[in-house]
Amino acid sequence: MTTVSLQSPELCRVRAITAFATLSPDAQTWPSVLAEAKRQCDRLAAAFQQGGYTVQSVRIVANPFGEYLDTSSLEAASQGLATIRDILMQLNQNGLRIRFAIGEARTAQEIALLPGLIRDHGDLSNACVNVEANADGLLDNAQILRCVEAMQEIARITPRGEGNFNFTVNFNCAPLIPYFPAGYHRSERGNCLVVGLETPDLLAAALRTLPQAEHAERMAQALDVMREALQHHVDAVQRIVRATPLDAGWTYAGMDTSAAPSKNCTSMVEVYRLLGVPYFGAAGTVEASALLTRLFKSVKDVEAVGFSGLMLAVTEDEGLAAATRAGQFDIRALLTYSAVCGIGLDTVPIAGDTPAQKIAAIMRDTGTMAFRLNKPLTVRLFPVPGLAAGDLTRFESDDLCNCAVLAVP
Repeated sequence: MTTVSLQSPELCRVRAITAFATLSPDAQTWPSVLAEAKRQCDRLAAAFQQGGYTVQSVRIVANPFGEYLDTSSLEAASQGLATIRDILMQLNQNGLRIRFAIGEARTAQEIALLPGLIRDHGDLSNACVNVEANADGLLDNAQILRCVEAMQEIARITPRGEGNFNFTVNFNCAPLIPYFPAGYHRSERGNCLVVGLETPDLLAAALRTLPQAEHAERMAQALDVMREALQHHVDAVQRIVRATPLDAGWTYAGMDTSAAPSKNCTSMVEVYRLLGVPYFGAAGTVEASALLTRLFKSVKDVEAVGFSGLMLAVTEDEGLAAATRAGQFDIRALLTYSAVCGIGLDTVPIAGDTPAQKIAAIMRDTGTMAFRLNKPLTVRLFPVPGLAAGDLTRFESDDLCNCAVLAVP
């Protein structure tokens, strides 16, 4: 079997080149703003491809949609988003997948629009809600309940509840996350770009080079070999970025150093196995999660933005999906792991009839952890209509793996 060098771009993909731009209520300006954002992404994509790196998608994140869409009714907001869809279709000429996030929903009225927008526009209506905590660490429960209502309505009106792929609830998340739907933009940040990498293939390849050793020594060696491999590609990507001119008014804001696993790369479960954890959810999972988080936080000479931590997206990782089918972890375990890593409860299928108060409670648990530990966490749950805990999903989206539905205790 041919061994691929850890420095090979084959092991590290550019998961996302994400532009953050500001749209105004004047729809006549949208074509030029979106074209300019797409042009920066395309310029970087071409440079990465010339350097040997595969680019999976380009993305555009807008300011809060209430600042540029007419939110007086679903029909009005949907018409505006249809205009944006048409503009993006005209711009989508080079074969790279282009994705769009409409920005955060901030008011009760805006949150109530999300189910209809997601039903009508799918992956062009990625959106989030940022839930705040007060000085005592108490969360805005009224806002959480509005989010739960939106989540349940999305499940009801989109096929198999898959529309919740495009909606998440953020806790303690800053702007400039390059991944959807948690990414949002604040105009005062200016026009900027963020890059995200997909590195599970690289991490697994690095771990396979290690000799057998006693546990503590092996964990130290694992951290070193993964850090060296990741740093090489971060440095290479940064060099390409620095050598690529952007238009006036655009800046490079940094990189999300997370591994960002997807359906089509090495599962993070394999990375855990190579770290000595027999299966994801077994004793040792927390220790391995903490080590991986330390890895992503230790990258040097880069402006780390977004999550820059361990991402465990259950329905986007075939190994994690298989682990749900084997009953190897539950939703409480995922929340426990969030204490030492960082994304929260992401793409987790739950019973379609889960009571709203239970969903709100686990959101509050996640949010409390986010603010208490000062880390970005999100909740992206998929209530699946007609399914109970233990049933298997039948998702049809190319982005999703089929899982066993988890119970919310």
